[in-house]
Amino acid sequence: MRVNWNGMDDIVNQIRTNAELELAKKIVKVNSAELDQTMKARAVFVKGYSTGQTRRTIETEITDGGLTTTTRPTTEYSPYPECGTRHMEAQPFAKPAFNRQKELFKRDMDRLVK
Repeated sequence: MRVNWNGMDDIVNQIRTNAELELAKKIVKVNSAELDQTMKARAVFVKGYSTGQTRRTIETEITDGGLTTTTRPTTEYSPYPECGTRHMEAQPFAKPAFNRQKELFKRDMDRLVK
């Protein structure tokens, strides 16, 4: 399971100066850090067996010169609490965090290019 910020090409084309590009990188960095924190805060599972391993393994990687980030839990079983199984109810933590953060990210980037 991964959460990626992609599709920056259109925005990069609208950015007119290096200073604006640096601001865009800062926006990406701040929003990815907020996404990381929100995912960790939501990765507290109250149903079934929980050790906190999924929360501890959530990591954010910044690539593409600071314009792309990947935030994800690295446990192989993280999709189970996110989506549920036939034996356990879903306890989503990644998708709700992403949906909240993407709106904040869009707002921040819109401010930059206007």
